Amino acid sequence: MLDVAVIEEPAAAEASLDPIRSRILAALAEPGSATMLAVRLGLPRQKVNYHLKELERHDLVELVEERRKGNVTERVYRATAASYVISPNALAAVSPDPSRSPDQLSARWLLALGARLVQEVGTLLTGATRAGQRVASFGIDAEVRFASAADRMAFADELAQAVAGLVGRYHDESAPGGRRNRVIVGLHQIPVPHPGAPGDPAGPPQGAGGTAAHEPGTGQEERP
Repeated sequence: MLDVAVIEEPAAAEASLDPIRSRILAALAEPGSATMLAVRLGLPRQKVNYHLKELERHDLVELVEERRKGNVTERVYRATAASYVISPNALAAVSPDPSRSPDQLSARWLLALGARLVQEVGTLLTGATRAGQRVASFGIDAEVRFASAADRMAFADELAQAVAGLVGRYHDESAPGGRRNRVIVGLHQIPVPHPGAPGDPAGPPQGAGGTAAHEPGTGQEERP
C-alpha cells in the first residue's frame, strides 16, 4: 500500500468522491471482504460488493487474497493507498494556470501554484511508481507567528531576496544534461477553526502582510 496515491483520471476522481466509496476506501486501510465491510459500515453486502467492483475498476482498491469457505470464495481487498490526492489533471479544461495572471500578493495565484505543484509532482510520482523508481524532491514545512503585519512583510521581502540569490547562484542555463527543477515558496495564514472547534486559538486572526490572505467571512483578499 502506498502512503499517497494521485488520482488523475476524471472517472476515478468521481468514483473516489462518492460518499459510500470514500467510506469503503477509509475502511480498507486494513484488508477486508464485502461481508466484513457490510458489517463494519452498516450497509447491505450487495451494495458494498457493487462499490468494491467500481473502486477496483479504477485501481483504487486491489485484491489481496481469495479465501475458500465451503462453496463460496471470499475476496479480500485493501485500498491501494492510505491517502489519495486528486490531481488538477482530472479537471484539465478548467485547472488553474499560474502563468495567466502572476501576482505574488494574490492568494488565488498561490492556490494556482499549489494546484500546479500537485499536478506536476503527481505526474512524476505516478510515472516513477510504475517504473519502480523514486522522485528526487525536497520539501520544507514550517510555521511562524508574526507580531505584526509589518514583520510579515519584512519576512516575505527577505525570503524573496534569499530565494532569488540562491536561484541566481545555482541556475546554469547551458549545463550539459542539466535538468530543470521548480522552486515554490508560499506564505499564508493557517485557517482559523470555527468557534468552539478543536484547536480554536484564543484571539482574533492576525492581519496579513507580505502575501495575500483570505479574511474568513468577507469573501475578499486582504492585501498589504
